[in-house]
Amino acid sequence: RNVQDRYPEYKQPITACLFAAAFFSALGSSFIYGYNLSVVNAPSSYIKAFYNKTWAERYKEPIAAETVTLLWSVTVSIFAIGGLCGALSVSFIIRVLGRRGTLLVNNSFAVIAALLLSLGEKAQSFEMLIIGRFIIGVDSGVALSVLPMYLGEITPRHIRGSIGQFNSILICLGVFTGQVLGLPELLGQESRWNYLFAFLAVPVMLQLCVLPFLPESPRYLLIERRDEAGAERAFQRFLGKKDVSQELEEVHAEARAQENLQTASVLQLLRNPAVRWQLITIIITMASYQLCGLNAIWYYTNGILLEAGFAKTVLPYITLSTGAIETLAAIISGLVIERIGRKPLLIFGFSAMAGFFSLLTVFLNFQDSTAWMPYLSYICILAVIASFCSGPGGIPFILTGELFEQSYRPAAFMIAGTVNWLSNFTVGLLFPFIQEKLQSFAFLVFVVVCILASIYLYFVLPETKNKTFMDISQSFAKINKVPVSSPSYEMEAALSFKPDVTDEVQDVENMESSF
Repeated sequence: RNVQDRYPEYKQPITACLFAAAFFSALGSSFIYGYNLSVVNAPSSYIKAFYNKTWAERYKEPIAAETVTLLWSVTVSIFAIGGLCGALSVSFIIRVLGRRGTLLVNNSFAVIAALLLSLGEKAQSFEMLIIGRFIIGVDSGVALSVLPMYLGEITPRHIRGSIGQFNSILICLGVFTGQVLGLPELLGQESRWNYLFAFLAVPVMLQLCVLPFLPESPRYLLIERRDEAGAERAFQRFLGKKDVSQELEEVHAEARAQENLQTASVLQLLRNPAVRWQLITIIITMASYQLCGLNAIWYYTNGILLEAGFAKTVLPYITLSTGAIETLAAIISGLVIERIGRKPLLIFGFSAMAGFFSLLTVFLNFQDSTAWMPYLSYICILAVIASFCSGPGGIPFILTGELFEQSYRPAAFMIAGTVNWLSNFTVGLLFPFIQEKLQSFAFLVFVVVCILASIYLYFVLPETKNKTFMDISQSFAKINKVPVSSPSYEMEAALSFKPDVTDEVQDVENMESSF
């Protein structure tokens, strides 16, 4: 028989239901996170002027320059504090509401934040902007933990990476959208900057119009809710077929293999030696995601462009290239991840970043010697951004969902989210001091981080593409020094054994060509 008849999941097309779930859940989640990373850049001078005016009218005296700087710093950095609070609350919310339910309820934070941020000027309250930034941070903290979990659990394993990259793609698209709408011809004007924040309601409303009609995670329904009928219907809609017995059995096998079917707490996850190296891997990968230096690159971009002779008025248009490169690299990564794998893309991304950061350091030190040197520096910046989005920009979120079985997943995402936001805050806090001390050599710090991350991933991380969650857990058994598999698992593995589809397809093609 034809190989595709025997293994229908091979080259099984993405259904409209699965695509809609991936796109619209990411649109109301990771898109909002990306949008809020860039949206405050364009109106920063207008917001500071609003702070000046409000302070003077309220206290009948001009605001001190240090106070303006402090208020602006708080406005920007409190986004990460909100994100941390959101990540810490995920494991509790998700037990009650599920994956899809949490994403839907999370929209309430975005709506409240949009109202506070867009109406703060009319209310003459800079406190509303600060509180709004905190609340949208909470929304992002919840979204970046729940969305990858939901995408990983609703997707067949042969396209789990591609669908998981919707998270990264929509983050980049959000950043790019914030840059575009912030242009002076659009909303980047003194009379329109509050509409930049009102725009947050658009992706929220789109998600609310679609996501309620899509199924909950079938793994959540079957393992945690014990709703087999609901899980079967969810699998049928996501996969577009009636016979989902194989998928249901895979989830049943995972449930039987877990000692504790109840959702594990963070403390239980930290104490369990069977998942120790999975946890270490996620902590290192997620910390490297923030500490690899991408956030710091924005500190240098405008300065390098000015050195290259570009007028300040054209900087917003040239900066659009960074958002475009981000989005393009994330899309390409999503297209090739199932062919190349997670591990090679991560190692390539971090290694390439180390190389381009090294070149950038050289070019920055010769910035004044040659007129065309700043152009090389800017090319390096674009290359760093593309390298980041090729793997490190999205795969850490996918891995967090893949390295843990169902009962440990919420706690794992809570820890990963905490590391993510603490690292984000650390970079924002410490990089200005590092830059002041090391000047153009500051990027060598990130070279070290990227190299160490690449070395660790090369020696420790197994490839996870096209593997079940149980297979991935078993890959860590030796390094965790636990038994490779239980007898029940071996029996199930024998019953469900099938050869590698890719290899057999190649064999069949070779046989056909020989005739």
